[in-house]
Amino acid sequence: MAAGGSLSRSERKAAARAEILQQEEQRDRRRQVSRVLRKPAGERGPEESLLLGECEDIVRELERRRKKREGARRRQQEVCDEPEELKRKVIELAAAVRRAKHLVIYTGAGISTAASIPDYRGPNGVWTLLQKGRSLRATDLSEAEPTLTHMGIACLHKHSLVQHVVSQNCDGLHLRSGLPRAAISELHGNMYIEVCTSCTPNREYVRVFDVTERTALHRHHTGRLCHKCGAQLRDTIVHFGEKGTLREPLNWEAATEAASKADVILCLGSSLKVLKKYPRLWCMSKPPSRRPKLYIVNLQWTPKDDMAALKLHGKCDDVMRLLLEELGLEIPCYDRTKDPIFSLAIPLSPDEEGSHSRRPVAPPWSLEEMQMQEQQREPASQLSLSHSGGWFGRGCAKGSKRKKSKLTL
Repeated sequence: MAAGGSLSRSERKAAARAEILQQEEQRDRRRQVSRVLRKPAGERGPEESLLLGECEDIVRELERRRKKREGARRRQQEVCDEPEELKRKVIELAAAVRRAKHLVIYTGAGISTAASIPDYRGPNGVWTLLQKGRSLRATDLSEAEPTLTHMGIACLHKHSLVQHVVSQNCDGLHLRSGLPRAAISELHGNMYIEVCTSCTPNREYVRVFDVTERTALHRHHTGRLCHKCGAQLRDTIVHFGEKGTLREPLNWEAATEAASKADVILCLGSSLKVLKKYPRLWCMSKPPSRRPKLYIVNLQWTPKDDMAALKLHGKCDDVMRLLLEELGLEIPCYDRTKDPIFSLAIPLSPDEEGSHSRRPVAPPWSLEEMQMQEQQREPASQLSLSHSGGWFGRGCAKGSKRKKSKLTL
């Protein structure tokens, strides 16, 4: 022992060595116990049973981990209600919609899968595939159109059955369905909108193409300039790990006000793992008896299931079709000639024509011409999403290094 009661260098080294040996011994004992637990109880020998008795703490820890893994696997599984059960639940949901004085809908990626846009946490979702080490195939978002669910929501709003829509989606399909801008809060932005934050109020530019080709986490400039003041334009996307500060199209003020007035909240196609982190959307400051009734439509588990008045295990389009049928409403088909994006869009200036390489949304009068060109064109090589700029699939593999590529979608 050194003077003053402190350990000498050799004593510290010996203590560190002893700690390392103890940790190795514990790891070896944990591996032995794990091998024994994998055996059926009837096949364990006396020595193995004695080992389990001596290592009760390790056994409890391993059992806890096993149950946690099994729970995680169950939560990822998709469950579908039987047709009769789903119909019964939709009738109950329809009654709640009729009674509601202020109904707000929260939407997630699940309502856009019918438009061939992958979700994030489903069995074939973006995050799920990346966590398994599998590559993602490119998705041409310009070909996506509002789904039956998007059109159904717009119909419900038109008939004053829905007061506001809060969406996590960046695909702009709510806007293209005809839902009024004031009735939408796109909390994570819109891939068709870029803004000038130097102008007061912010000047908004709606485009007919994905403006996020050059943008990424904490890098939002699109490469184009404001036609009024000449400042750089930025996208409106809120990436994972960022805080949305733009007034529009996030429209947080309207989302918060709608949530405070809501007596019914209908969640469609959202895992709610992100939305649950926004207390303002759930009226958590109110006593439980005064919070809005929650109805959830999702094939998988969500962290709000225990709070829900009703959970419907079904595809969003199937539930929406049954719901509007029960309400006696006809869902309008998407009509590209009435798509608001074409009337809202601001054309590029002549010197901006080459500022992007993303395919624009085809106007209705050029669809046949584009289809003929596609038939004559050679099949494009499929690219991994990891090589593309923009919002889609970002934040899924944090910290991973990827080779740079000049290829764009």
